[in-house]
Amino acid sequence: MRLCICLVLLSFALCASADFSAIPRAGRFALDAAGGAWDMLRAYWDMREANYKNADKYFHARGNYDAAQRGPGGVWAAKVISDARENWQGGVSGRGAEDTRADQEANEWGRRGGDPNRYRPAGLPSKY
Repeated sequence: MRLCICLVLLSFALCASADFSAIPRAGRFALDAAGGAWDMLRAYWDMREANYKNADKYFHARGNYDAAQRGPGGVWAAKVISDARENWQGGVSGRGAEDTRADQEANEWGRRGGDPNRYRPAGLPSKY
């Protein structure tokens, strides 16, 4: 009986000292990650729609930039999506290590908050 009372009191003490603020932070992270994934998808759609020569680095940087503006969850989503795409591209599509390296540079530039227009090719419609 004494053991049971001790366990109950210990449980109350642990619950009282628990950090429940982690739950909203986790929810915010998940929402930021979902929004960041959406930003990456939107940049991909725009790149496909524009079909503009030498514009892929701009869209890489823009997608990562937009995702990173959402917060840590957006940065995480942008990194996961960018790395997965580049691993696929480097291994399957045969575009080569140099293109992958240049894409990753644009991805990181955008994630760090750099202006995507650094990679914007001349003549790309202002819609993008």
